[in-house]
Amino acid sequence: MRTRLARLYQKGDLRIETDTVAAPGPGEVLLKMAAAGICGSDLHYYQDGGFGPVRVREPIIPGHEASGMVSQTGEGVDLKAGTLVAVNPSQPCGHCEYCQKNMPIHCLEMRFMGSAMRLPHEQGMFREWLVVPARQCFEVGAATTAAEAACSEPLSVCLHAASRAGDITGKRVLVTGAGPIGALAVAVAAYYGASEIVVTDLADAALDRAKAMGASRTINVSKDAPALAEYEAGKGYFDLVFECSAAAPAIRGAIAVIRPRGTIVQVGVTGDVPIPLNAIVGKELQLHGTQRFHEEFATAVELISSRKIDVRPIISHSLPLEQADAAFILAGDRAAACKVQLTF
Repeated sequence: MRTRLARLYQKGDLRIETDTVAAPGPGEVLLKMAAAGICGSDLHYYQDGGFGPVRVREPIIPGHEASGMVSQTGEGVDLKAGTLVAVNPSQPCGHCEYCQKNMPIHCLEMRFMGSAMRLPHEQGMFREWLVVPARQCFEVGAATTAAEAACSEPLSVCLHAASRAGDITGKRVLVTGAGPIGALAVAVAAYYGASEIVVTDLADAALDRAKAMGASRTINVSKDAPALAEYEAGKGYFDLVFECSAAAPAIRGAIAVIRPRGTIVQVGVTGDVPIPLNAIVGKELQLHGTQRFHEEFATAVELISSRKIDVRPIISHSLPLEQADAAFILAGDRAAACKVQLTF
């Protein structure tokens, strides 16, 4: 069998090609891919050739947010043909030191689909047909669309970020950056009972989507920076910050408006950024990193399937695989797009 796919060779060089697909072996599933989202890391690969120390060093098929329809199964798989599934791109080894310590996110042999972190790179899901282990396939609800199912991965990221934050019930929350991850962080904070959710960004369109996801207030800091500064009174106002922009001004602003002993969860990723350590020390802040997810993927599928978290407001565009280059360009326009997905 042959499959069409999108392969990135270097910055800005994305090509539609064909390749062979093997039949599924024992424990494997052949999927007819349905929808796949362009993530921020995919966009960094396309626009910049990578982010921080992670660089595209060989041709890679991007894509780690996807759903597909079961077409054929190997021996020992009980998924039925025609079942729509969300695909978990994470493949920890299960045997290394961190897997044995129940920290599979930090697996020493992690294979994460569509990631350029390792060499050879792990190939991703921007392809028409894909064979994956059945354990990576999670059946979604009957009323769930392929586009919604493909949002399971980014929602998982935000659910794991919330687990790093501790109890969110009744907390005053600031979300900096209202891209797809920031918007989903808003939805997660609302789901877990935050009493107030303020969101900052530079784009009105992004802030409008944050409102649709449950924000109490939005602030365009490029137009109204004093509106955020008012929260600095009394050593700060917010109990918790989800920092989703990875922009140095946003990080400094978050530190200024969080109360003493508050918690900052750093969700956004970039290279080195200067931060005011004196303020972190003086306020006795808790600063948590967060990366990927594990058990949260199953939770994300359930929340999307039940629409306890409605991801539809962030899905802005769907383009066919043949228009992948145009889709990446569109995904980079924050005034026009939020979550751009490829369809197959």
